[in-house]
Amino acid sequence: MHSVGLGGVGMRVLVTGAFGYVGRAVTLRLIEAGHEVVALSSRGRSDEERARVHSVVFADLGERLGLDAAVAGVDAICHLAALTGVRESFKRPNEYRAINTDGTAALLELAAEEGRRTERPIRFVQGSTAAVYGAPAKQPIDEDAVPDPTSPYGESKLAADEAVHKFADAGWIAAVSLRAFNVAGSVDGRGDPGRTRIIPKTLRVAAGLEPQLRINGDGSAVRDFVHVDDLARAYLLALGACRVGEYRCYNVGATGAAVREIVATAEAVTGRAVPVVHDPPQPEPPVLLADTRRIRAELGWSPQRSTLAELVSDTWTDLLEQLRTQTL
Repeated sequence: MHSVGLGGVGMRVLVTGAFGYVGRAVTLRLIEAGHEVVALSSRGRSDEERARVHSVVFADLGERLGLDAAVAGVDAICHLAALTGVRESFKRPNEYRAINTDGTAALLELAAEEGRRTERPIRFVQGSTAAVYGAPAKQPIDEDAVPDPTSPYGESKLAADEAVHKFADAGWIAAVSLRAFNVAGSVDGRGDPGRTRIIPKTLRVAAGLEPQLRINGDGSAVRDFVHVDDLARAYLLALGACRVGEYRCYNVGATGAAVREIVATAEAVTGRAVPVVHDPPQPEPPVLLADTRRIRAELGWSPQRSTLAELVSDTWTDLLEQLRTQTL
């Protein structure tokens, strides 16, 4: 019998977005720890990816029948399926709300129903984001900062966090939200597929796939980065920290770096020049950093692979492999 309720060992865990960038890393960590993974995906995947998990349910968030099948019999849920483009969200705000907010609410309803049916509240780890905070003046940002999202993406994820909080307070689930800052690096040969984020974009220039890197101003803006595997370990620890009737949120970040530091590190790692074009400065926060004291103190988490050099090196290795196999 796989079910252990809230005992925390050998759980059956539903991972939504299990074959995505972060979902893949989380899935690998769960399996390594002895958990049984049910993968929810909206698309078909390779036999190799499917073979790693216990079972696969193909459904979109909001499809009641598919979600019913995915939630049945699970002990926990790691909810990672979401739309994540900040710029894109301004063009498609209704879609972001439908997937990120309404889809999360539908999943929570089913989790609550399953918990009531089995008399065993389900652990629920919500994949959240630093975008819920906006750009507070006080840095680094702690979890008590008043949320003030500046994009439809951030708004949709804050509403999802609030729904998780409500269900946890009602005692229907045991919940944690992980508010990740900028995720980078690679696991098992799978790096960040995004081409617009600063680390992969810089390395595409180093590889000759793009002619130059355009940055705003002098490149002094500082952002917080965390390795995808360090984030995956946070999910594993968060599962063990879920308590019935409680909701907690934790920041997950690790390394602050300015854009110009990323360029210099990319040149050092690759041995190649990264031509830079400086566009006029934009009205953007000069610094956005994570205060991670809470997750370190309460979950015992600390980054293991999140130095800037490793984040860049991992991404570069992955990009070279894609070029070698022509999978770009």
